[in-house]
Amino acid sequence: MILMSRKMKAAMYYGIGDVRYEEVDIPEIGPGELLVKVGTALTCGTDVKTYKRGHPLLIKQIPSLFGHEYAGTIEAVGEGVEKFKVGMRVVATNSAPCMECFYCKRDMPNLCEWSKDNLANGAFAEYMRVPEKIVRFNTHQIPDSLSFRDAALTEPLACVVHGIEEANINLGDTVAVIGAGPIGQMLIMLAKKNGASTVIVSDLAELRRDIALKAGADIVIDPAKEDPIERVKQETSGRGADVVIEAAGLRQTWEQAVEMTRDAGTTVLFGGTASGTKFELDTGKFHYGQLTIKGVFHLKPRHVERALKLIIAGDVNTDLLISHEMPVEKIGEALELMGAGKTMKISITT
Repeated sequence: MILMSRKMKAAMYYGIGDVRYEEVDIPEIGPGELLVKVGTALTCGTDVKTYKRGHPLLIKQIPSLFGHEYAGTIEAVGEGVEKFKVGMRVVATNSAPCMECFYCKRDMPNLCEWSKDNLANGAFAEYMRVPEKIVRFNTHQIPDSLSFRDAALTEPLACVVHGIEEANINLGDTVAVIGAGPIGQMLIMLAKKNGASTVIVSDLAELRRDIALKAGADIVIDPAKEDPIERVKQETSGRGADVVIEAAGLRQTWEQAVEMTRDAGTTVLFGGTASGTKFELDTGKFHYGQLTIKGVFHLKPRHVERALKLIIAGDVNTDLLISHEMPVEKIGEALELMGAGKTMKISITT
């Protein structure tokens, strides 16, 4: 194939705080794989964490292609692929289950042992190689009416669909969300869609608190000015929220989340902390209060399908989730802005 001999522009990760825009080989594809010309890629909180402290699963060698939220057009199709054709508009996730391991056989493909070691990376580039299992389980054609920009939200929204599913929100519940980045905003939207009567949001950034109100939050808290635990209790007659979802990924906010959950309520620990982090738990509150505490990670294929349907139906306000557009050569600047809470997601174009 002529394409395979050509070069492409891409953002390459060289280490913490070191991402360079340079010319590299276009990825070669094998049987069952796709080569996608990236239409739009999006920045992600995980990208920010990787930029600031590395990532043992996403970055396994230096330098490495970077970025994993994207949508685009199929440029080439590997041998044996029948479902997809050149020219199709598609969105794909950065992982897929093997459907054969211990966890996959127990309907927990989000914890697939193979998947964690075979994550796809490289969306901040002109072309992206889609591995065979992702082609088979987590790649979907998108309608012409859906922009690449909006379609690229499928993977993070699928993770949120998973988190909301595990939260078991009941009609009329009060839900507290800690962290109002793009994931937090999607949690707000889906919490409301799933019946929450009141959503309380805590975040340090004024921009994110303002957007949270537009996303459906009823009350926003600046934790720099008031104790979020006490405020949540004030708003719930001293009990605490029915469901609390932590989406900041910090030890102290994990502890806050447990403390602001009412007896017999549910705490969802959604935000991933730095490797090796430990947090303290009041065993009396946990035991005598009959708390349900859940860690929620990643997604399952059914969550991807559900997320794409929500986006197509217009059930999430994508304009609130993507605040800026920047060229791929400015990816370092984009990650700095997002990490500082000055933007939501940034649409990256090549």
